Amino acid sequence: MISCGYLPTDPSLSGRTKVTTPLQERFREVMAGVATPVTVMTALERGTPHGTTVGAFASLSMEPPMVMACLDRRSDLLARVRRTGRFGVNVLGSSHSELAARFAQKGAEKFLGVDWEVDSEVPRLVGASGWLACDVAGLVEGGDHVIVIGAVLAVDKAHVEPLTYHMRSFGTHAPLAGSV
Repeated sequence: MISCGYLPTDPSLSGRTKVTTPLQERFREVMAGVATPVTVMTALERGTPHGTTVGAFASLSMEPPMVMACLDRRSDLLARVRRTGRFGVNVLGSSHSELAARFAQKGAEKFLGVDWEVDSEVPRLVGASGWLACDVAGLVEGGDHVIVIGAVLAVDKAHVEPLTYHMRSFGTHAPLAGSV
């Protein structure tokens, strides 16, 4: 039998106490060792931009072009993506760690002072390393998150080093000597 440890109440859990097990703690440590791209997923509802930082993002299919991203099932953005049926993915560049931290916070003022535009009916952050506009092709329940599957409608790429997250720190990718 696994014993559970109780952590202080997390305000984002609306008064519920978050419980972790030794397996969850070890899982969190293993996953911290996996380098992930840092993205800001966006949606536009009634002319207002919304977005959140997402670390679980990947390509899914080349034919047709599809991607997947994971959002917490209680996410305000997930509710908006469900209603609008469209979302954007802004792959952040190595100079965007402050932007990643900003969009990881709760609140409605995330876009204040941020250079962005509407492209293909979704907010696009100017200067992102990569950008995709997607129609929602599916939603798959997965534990405390929902996997959002997107059919890619439009893409763009800038020649900017990507922002990555590894061992609870922002960084970037550097090719190994001789691998290029």
